[in-house]
Amino acid sequence: VQLQASGGGVVQAGGSLRLSCESSGMNFRMYTMTWYRQVAGKERELVARISDNYRTTYEDSVKGRFTISRDNDKEVVYLQMNALKPEVTAVYLCSAQAASWSVIYWGQGTQVTVSS
Repeated sequence: VQLQASGGGVVQAGGSLRLSCESSGMNFRMYTMTWYRQVAGKERELVARISDNYRTTYEDSVKGRFTISRDNDKEVVYLQMNALKPEVTAVYLCSAQAASWSVIYWGQGTQVTVSS
């Protein structure tokens, strides 16, 4: 299983970015896909999750500004981030998990930097 995140960058506060996480080597449509973010010295934090049946979950501070979606044909999960704030600056990572008891696969991160 491989997960490749992309789409990060530097953006001014109030701007937007769309992150992508491309998968390979797995039956993508069967997996719950999750975006996390991590800041050096802090715990990894769940940002948004989409299940195999398209149920979504968001961290409270991003509700209404971030949207997670998936394209099962392309085997990609997206994170549309709008109205960005400096406090969301972090490395964003995607993960895949088929069931709550199964192994979690991780991709490498993509850096998101929001300047004030």
